[in-house]
Amino acid sequence: MYDDILVPTDGSDTVSETLAHALPIATDNDATVHGLYVVDTRITTAATDDTRTDLEESLESDGTVAIEAIERAADEREIDVTTALERGIPSKTILEYADERNIDLIVIGTHGKSPREKIVSLGSVSERVVDNASIPVLVVRDV
Repeated sequence: MYDDILVPTDGSDTVSETLAHALPIATDNDATVHGLYVVDTRITTAATDDTRTDLEESLESDGTVAIEAIERAADEREIDVTTALERGIPSKTILEYADERNIDLIVIGTHGKSPREKIVSLGSVSERVVDNASIPVLVVRDV
């Protein structure tokens, strides 16, 4: 039923809860898990020229750590995994990634805002993904 499952991450602790749902589904379906971190270009564009490069590097570093966590979790369960770090508007980039790679299911956490996102209220990425996805989306609430 599911061959490719997308697990977007913002680097927050919510990804652990999200993976607790996504990985068993991947195992049951012999699916590949796709870990995706999106560097939000709205944040980097809003930064001053003096801080933009440092901010971009910091966000990319956070993203690398976040997708490596997904990679480790999938590897531990011997699940095929691929990861990507993209730039763009998170909800739009998630949906484009899913469309371009024929993703069958998106498993996304809610209330997983990183400290930077809490400072810059940008709305709910998971809500926008649910509202605009043409494929099933499983939303995992952070408890």
